[in-house]
Amino acid sequence: MSVLRSFRATDMFTYNNINLDVWTETYNPGFYLGYLSRWPDLCCVQESPRGRMMGYVLGKAEGSGKPEANTEWHGHVTAISVAPEYRRLSLARKMMTLLEMVSDQSYRGYFVDLYVRCTNTSAIEMYEGLGYSVYRRVREYYGSLGVGKGGKDEEDAFDMRKPLSRDPGRRSVRPNGRDMLVSAHDVP
Repeated sequence: MSVLRSFRATDMFTYNNINLDVWTETYNPGFYLGYLSRWPDLCCVQESPRGRMMGYVLGKAEGSGKPEANTEWHGHVTAISVAPEYRRLSLARKMMTLLEMVSDQSYRGYFVDLYVRCTNTSAIEMYEGLGYSVYRRVREYYGSLGVGKGGKDEEDAFDMRKPLSRDPGRRSVRPNGRDMLVSAHDVP
């Protein structure tokens, strides 16, 4: 049985089995440390009984203004990844459920959002199964797959959202999100 626990700075020494996956966005150590210092309750790992990292999620709370009056105040999934050998065990679901609960109860967010490559159909299906829907398509959001037409990477992202308890009217989501195109420059 695995354990869901807080992400620790020392976990950066043992997460290569997760980060070497092609779908996983990786960051420099300072980036991870910044998240751990500002939002430690939105960063967790799934660990095997032998102490091997199986997956992790990094999240944050964001939005402008005061959270109490701002319907854009929300939890954000910056990164979630499960090592290939531990996929299809509902580990991502457990980590997402924890992040959603903390975003809702501790940070009083209206929704949780995340960005996913439009080509990552497995992840999109998983997120839809968790209750997320596409809010918009962000053109050229990702810049790590090389050069496309016109000398630019053209990998788009779906901005997916799931409303939380402060949004009972579901104003943070829309039914036609796949048809809403925005530039990466228009996304804060």
